[in-house]
Amino acid sequence: MKSSLWSRLARHAILILGSATVIIPFLWMFTTSLQMRAETYTNTSIFPTSWHWENYIHAWQAAPFAQYYWNTLLMTVGIVVGHLIFDAFAAYAFARLEFPLKKTIFILLLSALMIPNFVIVIPSYEIVANLGWVDTLYALIVPRLADVFGIILLRQYFATIPRELDEAARIDGCGRFGIFFKVIVPLSSPAFATLGIFSFLFAWNDFLWPLLVTNTDETRTIQIGLASFVGRYGTSWNYLMAGTLTATIPSIIVFLFFQRALVRGIANTGMKD
Repeated sequence: MKSSLWSRLARHAILILGSATVIIPFLWMFTTSLQMRAETYTNTSIFPTSWHWENYIHAWQAAPFAQYYWNTLLMTVGIVVGHLIFDAFAAYAFARLEFPLKKTIFILLLSALMIPNFVIVIPSYEIVANLGWVDTLYALIVPRLADVFGIILLRQYFATIPRELDEAARIDGCGRFGIFFKVIVPLSSPAFATLGIFSFLFAWNDFLWPLLVTNTDETRTIQIGLASFVGRYGTSWNYLMAGTLTATIPSIIVFLFFQRALVRGIANTGMKD
């Protein structure tokens, strides 16, 4: 009985410690966003001496954040939709269709996961520049309409769906597309939700690629806008934290709404061939 009590206490202590490591940085960001700039360098307490809510207004007006938000939203929606469509079709091909060199191509896809993103940045930029897409939304969206991780994630989930359902759908007159849209897609909603969340977080928080392919405020994203608070002679930590919290809100909302689907999708993704 005592060992059971101590084990529960240990689990709760670990959970509390883990929660604190996540919450405390957000608390520091929030309190710092309400301080004056000079106070962020001198105040030793986590709480400000006075609460300056106007920092959020000043941070929003310091740069065209409304335009940055809109650009980021368009880019994120485009990338998420692209991943859900193109990754799903590719995953269906690997999970259900038979074609030459299928296993070899899939192994190459797995190998691509080991290549760091920064290795392909320069070749990707050269392609975008040759197409004349620099400083356009095309450069932000088109090169990332498909994702190797999404293909593998969905392929593994599709492989767990019994093939007998495909045969039953064929008896009812469904072709390849009918099976995909009427059988595979409805049964794979947790996997699609998981991929959608990962794609959203990746696109919304991406910094390097938008930094390379955007030159003006008409196409810059919110993450590039936050960098404007980091100056050569100092950083406006209060405005930076206010802007960062504002930029984080969509990610938090998406995660809170779809966290159950995320856990279910990851848990149900098997390794069946």
